[in-house]
Parts: sequence; C-alpha cells; structure tokens
Amino acid sequence: MKKWLKKTQRTALGIGALALFINFSCHADTALDKLNKTGEISIGYSNEEPFAYADASGKVTGESPEIARIIFKKLGAKKVDSVLTEWGALIPGLHAGRFDVIAAGMYITPERCKQVLFTDPQYQLGDTLLVKPGNPKKLHSYADFAKNHDLRLAVTAGTVELKYARDSGIADDQIIQVPNTTAQLQAVKAGRADAAIGTALTMKDLAKKGGSSVEATTDFVDDPSHIGYGALAFRPQDKELRDKVNAELKKWLGSEEHLRTVAPFGFDKSNITHKTAAEICKGS
Repeated sequence: MKKWLKKTQRTALGIGALALFINFSCHADTALDKLNKTGEISIGYSNEEPFAYADASGKVTGESPEIARIIFKKLGAKKVDSVLTEWGALIPGLHAGRFDVIAAGMYITPERCKQVLFTDPQYQLGDTLLVKPGNPKKLHSYADFAKNHDLRLAVTAGTVELKYARDSGIADDQIIQVPNTTAQLQAVKAGRADAAIGTALTMKDLAKKGGSSVEATTDFVDDPSHIGYGALAFRPQDKELRDKVNAELKKWLGSEEHLRTVAPFGFDKSNITHKTAAEICKGS
C-alpha cells in the first residue's frame, strides 16, 4: 500500500512538473515579446562580405544587417545588437537563444526550412569559383572537379555549396572544408586548393582582397536550380514576428530606399526576385 502511495505521489509530482514546464514553455517570451517590451532585437551573423561583416571601424554592416536594421526600426526597434558566430553555428545559435534572428544572407533550402522559418528572399544570386590568375587548370564547373580526383575545392563548412559539390560527384577527400571565406582565400593562395566556391559577389570580393594572386571566374557553369535565395531566418516559435517582417519586406523590397541600401554591397535590380519562401521550401 505504501509503495502504491509513493508511486502515485511520484506520478502526480511528475505530471505536475510536466504541466508547469509546458505552461512555462507556452508562455515563454518570444522575440516579438522582447521587441515590444524592450525595443531591442539581436541578429546573428558570420563574417562574409558583402552579406554580413564587421567593417574597419568595427561596425557590423552588409546587405543583411542593414536591411534588418531598417525593417526592425519600422517595427519599433530602438536597438539592434549583433552577435558574431561561425557559419555552421548560426542555426544552433538561433535555437540556443544566443540571438533572435539570423541576418547573414543565408540561403533558403528545403533542409533548412525544417529547422527555421525564413522570410521571403531579399535577393537571388548564383555562384562562381575563385582561382589562380588566368585559371590555369581551366575550371568552370563542379563537373570539372568530379572528373579529376587530383583537384581540390575549398568550401565553407555548412554552406549549400558543400551539398552541391557532393551531389555533383566530388569526393569528400577532394573537398577542403574551412570555417570562413578568409580561409577559402588563403587555401587558394597557398595552393592547398585549386579553387574555392561561393556566391559570385563573395568570390569577387575575395578576388579584390587577394590582389594579383587570385581571380574570380566569369564563366562558371552551374545547375539553374543552384540559384541561391537569401533571407532572414527565425525560430519556429517566432512565426508572428517573421510574418510582420515579411509584410514590411513586401512593401519595401524593390523601392528606391532598398536599392540605395544594398548598392554599396554590389546588389542591384537584377538580384530582386518574386520567389516566396514557401515555394523554395517546397523545392520549386
């Protein structure tokens, strides 16, 4: 009898604790609650020009942070904090509560859509290669690497290009995974990699930084389905805030203010897209 009572008490306590946890979870502050109460929001970014990076003065800038600041200001934000992290830690950092939004120019993919909520895309963009001057190994596609096992390709860990490379038949031992684009540049300059792969804007920027030691190809042949669509990303429980941001973006993207804001980072009308996150998440 005593054992039965103890078991019943433990069960009751367990159910009570679970109920409290569920109640707390359901009423935990969302990012929108935080914004409304404090006027503050925080963005997570990874140093990658021109999408999101710290400039020489230490200010966090780039296409995505600048757009985030403007849109969140429209929603009442008085302060937008920035948290630096490695690319592969952006989604885990978002879920861990290190920041409220990913503003790093992250591509929408069906795989990522299972983990985060995206706004509709801010831009569309293709990829290209960073190579030695004159492109001595005549590299123009993923297929060129798949056909020659001796070639090495530098890829930033956690990016869609890693999946594209593997899907194209490039072996894992041909792929040099690095933490960021600076490491990609160094790998090509040092000869550890025959090329680096990334967005056309990023590779052009690395080519400028690398001076006469590297160049970005202008004739990269890629699968049209690899066109990237960049957007802000939110936790699943922050759908209400995502929807409010989406509504503001819909009114603002393509405006003169938008084009002025992104022009310093190499974006123009050609990067505007009418694709929706829902379409891209479905793989269409």
